[in-house]
Amino acid sequence: MELANLIPLSGLWLYIFIGLISLLVIQLFYYLFFYNWLGLFLSRQKKDSNFSYPPISVIICAKNESQNLKQFLPEVLEQDYPASFEVIVVNDASEDDSELVLAQLREEYAHLYYTNIPYDKQFRHGKKLAVTLGVKAAKNEHLLFTDADCKPATKYWIKNMAEGFSSGKDIVLGYGPYAKGKGFANFWHRYDTFHIAIQYLSFALKGLPYMGVGRNMAYKKSLFEKNQGFKKHQHILSGDDDLFIRDVATKDNIAVVANADSFTLSTAAKNMKEWRRQKSRHLTTSPHYKWKIKLLIGIEVLSRQLFWGISLISVFFSTFAIALIAIIFIKLVTQLLVQRKIAKQFKQTDLLWGGVLLDFMQPLVTGMLLLGAKRQAKKNKWT
Repeated sequence: MELANLIPLSGLWLYIFIGLISLLVIQLFYYLFFYNWLGLFLSRQKKDSNFSYPPISVIICAKNESQNLKQFLPEVLEQDYPASFEVIVVNDASEDDSELVLAQLREEYAHLYYTNIPYDKQFRHGKKLAVTLGVKAAKNEHLLFTDADCKPATKYWIKNMAEGFSSGKDIVLGYGPYAKGKGFANFWHRYDTFHIAIQYLSFALKGLPYMGVGRNMAYKKSLFEKNQGFKKHQHILSGDDDLFIRDVATKDNIAVVANADSFTLSTAAKNMKEWRRQKSRHLTTSPHYKWKIKLLIGIEVLSRQLFWGISLISVFFSTFAIALIAIIFIKLVTQLLVQRKIAKQFKQTDLLWGGVLLDFMQPLVTGMLLLGAKRQAKKNKWT
C-alpha cells in the first residue's frame, strides 16, 4: 500500500493531518510529563519511620448540616491517631438542628469543640469567615480541613495526612473523591473529580502547585497568619482553598498525600443540574489563578477539545481513516495506561473506560459553564 493512500501529501488534508499530530504531541506531553509523574509517585510512596506525629486540629465548617454532622462527625472524632488531636466545628449561621447535634456530641467527645456564627439576614458572608474563626480557635500549629458532608475513608485519615508534614513541609494536599453510586450523574461527577485531582496533584509534584480542595487538605497555622488569612482575596466569596494555595504554596513547601487511607469521601451530585450548580460555583475562582497555570490548563483543555473534534470529523470525511485511527489509538492507549496506574492507587479503575467518552465531553461542558461562572459568582454566598 502506497504512503499516499495512508497519509495526505498535499492540500488541505495535509495541514489537518499536521495539526492533528501537533495536538497529539501536546496531549502526550501532559500525560507523560505531568500525569505520569503522579502515577510513579503513588506507586513509590514511602513512610518516614522516624516521623514524630504532631498534635492536630481538624477544622470543619458547617452550614445547615445537622444530618451530615450526626452521620459523619463521629468518624472524624474516632480516628486512630498516635498523638493528640482536637476537632473544631464552626456552625455557620445554620437554621437547622446543627447546634443541638453538636451539643449532644460534645457530651460524648471531650476533644470536640464548636462555635456558632449567629444568623443575620443583613450580614451575608462566605465560608472564609467560618474558616478564619476555626483557625483562630485552633490550639495546634498543624491544621487539617474537611467538610461536614465528608467522611474519612478509613480510621487512619488524620494519621496519613499528618505524615505529609514530614521534611518540614507547610502544606499537604489530599484527595477527596466522591462515593460510587448509581446513574450517569454519579459517574460524571466522580470522573470529573478524578481528572481534576490528577491535574492539580501532578502539577504540585512538578513544582507548580495552584489549588487544593477544602474536603481534604492541611497546612500550618503560622502560614495562615503570615499570609494574613484570606486578605488578598477576601472580596471573592469562594477560594478559601484554591486561592489560598495560590498565594502560599511553593515548589518546596508543599507535599502530596494520596494513598487510599488518606481520602475523604463525599456524596456525589444526585443529578446533572446539581453537578452544574456545584461546578459553576467552583469555577468562579479559576480566572484568579496565576497566568502560567491558566495558560497550562488552557492549552491542555483546548488541545484536547480540538484533537477530538478534528479526529472524529476527519475519520468520517477523509480518505485517510487508517492513519487517523492510529493517531487516536496512540492517544487513548497513552491515556489509559497513565490513568490506570493512578486509578489503581485511587481504587477507581471503574472510571477508566467510561472516561474515554467523557474525555471528549468534559472540556466542552466545563467551558460552557465557565462562561457563566462570573454571573454565578454574584449569587453564591457560602461555598
